[in-house]
Amino acid sequence: MSRLEQVAPGLRRWSAWHPEWRQEVGSVAVDTPDGLVLIDPLDPPPEVRSPAHVLITLYAHGRSGGELGAAHVWAPARGVRKLKNRGVVVTDPFEADPELPGGIKAFATAHEGEVVYWLAQQKALVVGDVLLGAGAKPHATSEPLRLCPENWLEGATTKKLVKSLLPLLDLPVERILLAHGDPVLQGGKDVLTALIAPE
Repeated sequence: MSRLEQVAPGLRRWSAWHPEWRQEVGSVAVDTPDGLVLIDPLDPPPEVRSPAHVLITLYAHGRSGGELGAAHVWAPARGVRKLKNRGVVVTDPFEADPELPGGIKAFATAHEGEVVYWLAQQKALVVGDVLLGAGAKPHATSEPLRLCPENWLEGATTKKLVKSLLPLLDLPVERILLAHGDPVLQGGKDVLTALIAPE
């Protein structure tokens, strides 16, 4: 059974076995003034199985998002058709700069249809596939953070991905919560800067 871990006030994370990926993947629960929000949920623990909102980073992370009875399921508009094919009905598709529950912000990436979510109160980024943490497949390493393989970008390049991530360096990032690999729980901005804007 998945176990919730407190990451920061109002912010919890859990991991669950992904049968296709054949490893544990991370999901996030955040308490907001607009109710409980789950991001990329897979097999959530009982305490968070009744969210008000589900946010999805990209179509491949629909996971359990359509099974939880959330009043609102949010996802980038470009992935809605593919999510529907996976059994996830998106009630609130969004384009650029949406107004998301709890003041959460979405930042587009060079991977078409994928966003990174910013949780300002917890100074945390929640990432789907574009960044990987230590121990994540493929090519698991001990590096705290790395870019996803270019062949995951479906036509974009690593150079374009880096450029699309640079606006994240304007944020006071403390934590980076990743779907794949270990989260970065402190010094997130320094770790991200070392990866995408080394001197």
